[in-house]
Amino acid sequence: MKHRIVVLGAGYAGSHVAGTLARRLSPRDAEITVVNAEPDFVQRLRLHQLAAGQEIEAPLLADVFAGTGVRLRLGRVTGVDPERRAVAVADADGGGELGYDTLVYALGSHFAVNGVPGVAEHAFDVSGRPSALRLRERLAALDTAGRGGNVVVVGDGLTGIETATEIAESRPGLSVTLIARGELGARLSAGARGHLRRACHRLRITVLEHTEVEAVEAARVRCADGTVLAADATVWTAGFAVGPLAAAAGLDVTEHGRIVVDRTMRSVSHPDVYAVGDSAYALGDNGLPLPMSCATAGATGMQAVKTIVGGLSGGKVAHAKLAYVANHISLGRQDGILQMVDGEGLAKNGYVGGRRAARVKALIVWMSLWATSHPTFGMPRRSRRVATASTASTASPASAASAVAGEKVVA
Repeated sequence: MKHRIVVLGAGYAGSHVAGTLARRLSPRDAEITVVNAEPDFVQRLRLHQLAAGQEIEAPLLADVFAGTGVRLRLGRVTGVDPERRAVAVADADGGGELGYDTLVYALGSHFAVNGVPGVAEHAFDVSGRPSALRLRERLAALDTAGRGGNVVVVGDGLTGIETATEIAESRPGLSVTLIARGELGARLSAGARGHLRRACHRLRITVLEHTEVEAVEAARVRCADGTVLAADATVWTAGFAVGPLAAAAGLDVTEHGRIVVDRTMRSVSHPDVYAVGDSAYALGDNGLPLPMSCATAGATGMQAVKTIVGGLSGGKVAHAKLAYVANHISLGRQDGILQMVDGEGLAKNGYVGGRRAARVKALIVWMSLWATSHPTFGMPRRSRRVATASTASTASPASAASAVAGEKVVA
């Protein structure tokens, strides 16, 4: 019986893991299934561009995985039962269950309401393609009306900065306000902060610092200091969270729902479950939690692959580098900031800004899309056999842990 690997989610992390496993493991011993709610790959790194009115490529996942041996199941994951090793999927045909021997949880994240009244009912976000398209329609309607409009972006993390600058550049007829809870660009070096302020000034973005939003209403935003802002569109980028499925399944999760994993990306509570990308609470090589980012998706995905392949083939598990080295921020299409960080995740002195930084960010985005669209490119062609194919699907958590330590699973 083949070892069944099920990957939940086909974002940057999930698609990378599925494609790489397909090349590394022999199809005679392992079958890989990817479950994803949408039929195409979502370039989450560029959803702020999509919302601003630009056209963003979205390759069909059926084309992405063509020729890899990966099975694609289109549907929404509604439940995970780690005791029965089963996943519940809802689809157009009524859905059903998928059994697994190894589960890779890569369902990503969504915007976090953070308990602020009115956000869920009235705010837009750019954490998913459908929500970015809704914002796109709203901005287009405001722009087409020709009377201008007020757009309030809440949150000055990387997503908030990129969203505010992209909208301001793409739709100059709209008035954009960016609300920062602390100092604008606080995590950047002094020079980069200055560059960011100049970019906001150039794009006529109003910046409110040290401001906390108290409530979001249909046509305005109320702040804790009494400030009230007119808002024809409020864009919420003040934090991200993961869905409740992992917690409901009984996996060990953080207070924000991220699955707690060890150095090998294995769930600390359920050894046959791996978490990668935004869904994983993983510590980097510096001992600090890895941030939710595309870079983290790549690093955690690579580590999960090394662990799964090493464990199933009876070899040693190599460690991938788990480090976060830089922030790449786009400020519209012709400007950007490249900020290197040190081993503690703090900004180093100096930065790269302007067109050069914008080109670097564009190259990173292009490479991410290309790598996702060619999931098995450059991988070793020699696939590995599952060391104990006859017992892999029934290995106990204890024996699975031994396999990760470099020992073969013995029946």
